[in-house]
Amino acid sequence: MGMKGKIALGAVVGIVVIGAVSANAGSDGDGGGSGDNGSSSSADRSTGGDKKKADAEEVAEKKVAFGGDGDFEVGTDIKPGTYRTTGNTDGMCYWERAKDSSGEMDSLLANDNVTGTGYVTVKATDKLFSSSDCGDWEAVDEKAKGSPASKMTGDAGMLRVGVDIAPGTYKSTGNTDDSCYWERAKDAGHSIDSIIANNNVTGTAVVTISASDGYFKTSGCQDWKKSA
Repeated sequence: MGMKGKIALGAVVGIVVIGAVSANAGSDGDGGGSGDNGSSSSADRSTGGDKKKADAEEVAEKKVAFGGDGDFEVGTDIKPGTYRTTGNTDGMCYWERAKDSSGEMDSLLANDNVTGTGYVTVKATDKLFSSSDCGDWEAVDEKAKGSPASKMTGDAGMLRVGVDIAPGTYKSTGNTDDSCYWERAKDAGHSIDSIIANNNVTGTAVVTISASDGYFKTSGCQDWKKSA
């Protein structure tokens, strides 16, 4: 849907500055002799192993809902729901939700540039979801439980609270150029209403992630460690 350029889509929350968001500048037999038994047993094991491998590959394939590049019509190409992309290392992953396929700025509902992990909820009322230079998107089970970590890298991206990251108070030190941005969000809709709190930080950053938060986002920060 055109080139990617920076545009401020959000308002300021409290006294903090909402991180820059990007938008378009213009997107699963009977037993016989021992030899026969051995041969049959070996064949069974082989078949079983191949089947397990095939099943594992099928499960892995099913995890990928759609690729990281392209325009996808909601309800036709992809279903509404929450999706995740991981392993984005160069900051070039860009996505957007749109209410139509005109490519105009007025059609834009939400967007983001992703480093690390990204989550987004595509709504049934959305018409188009576009993704560029991202890792494959996986459908997210909203009821899934994980083993939440107590630390995260400063460019981890967007993490699900209680699944990817544990609630608690976290500290990031040594941020020198005001590029450290964090955000607590109640959902993956990426609207202004989704944001609970956020900040751009120089120096030491301290933030308490609540168990009731949906997601925590971090970019351009030093690593975070749980202090309480």
